[in-house]
Amino acid sequence: MANSETGTSTTNRLGGEYQVFLSFRGPDTLTFTNFLHQAWVKFGISVFIDDEGLRPLQAIDNSKLYIPIFSKNYASSHWCLDELARMVENSFKHKEDGKENVILPTFYDVKPDDVKLNIVLYEDAISNLEQNIEDQKNKFSSKDKETWRQALKEVSRTKGWELKKYQS
Repeated sequence: MANSETGTSTTNRLGGEYQVFLSFRGPDTLTFTNFLHQAWVKFGISVFIDDEGLRPLQAIDNSKLYIPIFSKNYASSHWCLDELARMVENSFKHKEDGKENVILPTFYDVKPDDVKLNIVLYEDAISNLEQNIEDQKNKFSSKDKETWRQALKEVSRTKGWELKKYQS
């Protein structure tokens, strides 16, 4: 998650540091994400929720299950996009190693087509990031931006949960 107001993590007693890594845009999904986190912790599942003082990329490397929670502003955060790219990279790398890291996307107030970049929502967010980044002396390369786009497209091909389809 990027810019969370409440960061928490729990350690995994089963081997790796975390079982689940949540990636989300805090202001968009904080209530939903906190509900998920509390439910999993209640059942003994170790969950990583990012905050400023923790190292999310290391936590991604040590997790088995990745849950990106896509929301309207997810792609406006380079932190979220970096996390997603790392999840995709790890899921492919670990498949080759015979390990299984699973990405289970959740579409919160967006549709899979938004994430596929078929609709302008996420493409505009990346473009806006590019404009803001230009003001910061081109902090991200065109390779970074292409990596983000490829990660979004890859994850959008994965069957996930479209929350608008569920009432509760």
